[in-house]
Amino acid sequence: METKRQKQVAEVVKRNIGIVLQQEGSYIYGASTLVTVTSVKMSPDFNIAKIYLSVYNNDDKEGVIEELDANVHRLRQSLAHRIKKHVRRIPEIQFYIDETLDEMYRLNNLFKDLEKNNQMGSSKDEE
Repeated sequence: METKRQKQVAEVVKRNIGIVLQQEGSYIYGASTLVTVTSVKMSPDFNIAKIYLSVYNNDDKEGVIEELDANVHRLRQSLAHRIKKHVRRIPEIQFYIDETLDEMYRLNNLFKDLEKNNQMGSSKDEE
């Protein structure tokens, strides 16, 4: 379970890494790709920030994460410049893909297909 301080630092990192990606992201992964920060998880010692991202307008999501990993030093420096007054140590940052929205769309389409093919089972209204 996260402590209150972990949640506070995670929120500061989330807000500021979003701004950093907004400013510098187009140089890294291109202007057509949209990347949003969905959540940040801090390690108990505040040394690692796991940043979960949603990637839109790009089929190669792993490629976008690899490009961000290749530029992690530059992004960490920009983040450090923004949050140095809020934290003692600047955390190492690790990027991960957040598949939550993709999974939601996949399940939604699956339910629509089942409903269209009358495979959802009978409801009490139909009896």
